[in-house]
Amino acid sequence: MASTVWKGHLTFGLVSFPVKVFSAARSDSVHFNQLHKTDSSRVKQVLYCQAEDKPIPRDEIVKGYEYEKDRYVVVGDEDIKKAAPKSSRVMELQEFVKSQEVDPVYLESSYYLAPDDAGEKPYALLLEALRRTGYVGLAKVTMHNREHVVVLRPGDQGMLMHTMYYADEVRKSEEFRADTSLVKEKELELAMSLVESLAAQFEPEKYTDSYRDNLQAMIQAKLQGQEVVEAPAPPMAKVIDIMEALKQSLALAKKPPASVKEAREVPAQAKPSEAVAAPAEARRRRRSS
Repeated sequence: MASTVWKGHLTFGLVSFPVKVFSAARSDSVHFNQLHKTDSSRVKQVLYCQAEDKPIPRDEIVKGYEYEKDRYVVVGDEDIKKAAPKSSRVMELQEFVKSQEVDPVYLESSYYLAPDDAGEKPYALLLEALRRTGYVGLAKVTMHNREHVVVLRPGDQGMLMHTMYYADEVRKSEEFRADTSLVKEKELELAMSLVESLAAQFEPEKYTDSYRDNLQAMIQAKLQGQEVVEAPAPPMAKVIDIMEALKQSLALAKKPPASVKEAREVPAQAKPSEAVAAPAEARRRRRSS
């Protein structure tokens, strides 16, 4: 199990039970170190005091809030602990809303919410209640030096927790829009047909990070002394007529895979009717010639 990022009690009504939170997902990418160009040695960041004009050790660093230009109030770790709200120890469910009412644009990070010791039964009770009612819970919790609004929703095996952006952090929808009056009915029908032809079950394991894969392959090539070649870019066709482009896209989407096509073109065994038809066709061609 991943390391726990928060432990405390989850409360709703007069029910309270211990829970723990740990990350449900994390991004993975190729990481590079900074090197000195001339000798490929690692470089180190130095903390530098401008007033004393010299490097200083990390244990001499404190937090400061700039309340005026170049004027700071020093805030210690104990001060921050004293300012921590109740939600730093207790995650209290504020209300329940229908899951479809929560716009995914508000969701930030994903976590697993698991029961801690002696919390299994009330945890299971809340999980099943959310499943059967179709509601999700909204709560407040403080972690990573910030109070978050979180949404708790039932998953296949337990409850998931998503931190949410506050309303003033989400850009207003007026910043982008589409004029659907420009869409013609025939174009819409073709576009819907294209969507249906590409419909499939959601299987996240089918998708991989090709950029990360290319970087790793490039690194291996350099380690082996091979020449690094640029990956060819796919050709991009110019869209001139949207109806024609939709028709061509739909035709390509409906085209069977090569293996199926070959199986149709090269049958394993000819049918009796086909065996009779072949000599007859040959005789017809000889008479016509």
